[in-house]
Amino acid sequence: MTKRNILKLPFEDRTQAGRLLGEALAEYAKRSDVVVLALPRGGVPVGFEVARMIDAPLDIILVRKLGTPGQEELAMGAIASGGVCVLNPNIVAVIDISQEAIEAVAATERQELERRERVYRGNQPPPAVENQCLILVDDGLATGASMLAAVSALRQRKPASIVVAIPVAPPDTVQRLKQEADDVVCLATPEPFSAVGRWYREFPQTSDDEVKSLLERAGSMSTTPLNATKSHD
Repeated sequence: MTKRNILKLPFEDRTQAGRLLGEALAEYAKRSDVVVLALPRGGVPVGFEVARMIDAPLDIILVRKLGTPGQEELAMGAIASGGVCVLNPNIVAVIDISQEAIEAVAATERQELERRERVYRGNQPPPAVENQCLILVDDGLATGASMLAAVSALRQRKPASIVVAIPVAPPDTVQRLKQEADDVVCLATPEPFSAVGRWYREFPQTSDDEVKSLLERAGSMSTTPLNATKSHD
């Protein structure tokens, strides 16, 4: 479901956006088969509030955007843990990006993905997600490439369902995600979209330390180990 323009934009900050998103996800509250997976870094403060409000465990799904050479903010695709690579064929074709250029950017971003895996997880294994309902959270989407990579990576691990939950995204991105996810919850789909940060009053960079702190706080609130298989209600 897409919840369009149910509030006045911009959001105050990621915390407020996460609380509003948590309210929109009330149907998933207190279910033993639900896991919230946030996309670092900006998605973690939003995911923390969602997980707190629906009483679900929080973890992360690591994804790195592949910036277009010379226009790094324009995503030509994304990679995710597990060797998944999703490309935006329209951007690749229009800008005529070579396979060599794509591979060079992907190699650099893979190093950063692996670094973050070590920083955020340490020696902890990824959560058990088979037969679980996964709620994927970010602070907003533009092209949706990172979220599509996350969905593709997680499908390989056989969850029961995948729900994409974001505060804000353009309508065409939401429509594309609906083709890949089992459900999409989006609070607002403004046009013209421009960039995610436009729809927040406060939109600072989220640090690695903040990500680690929020994951630790979420872990202390959760009573179910994430690397254990949980039963359905």
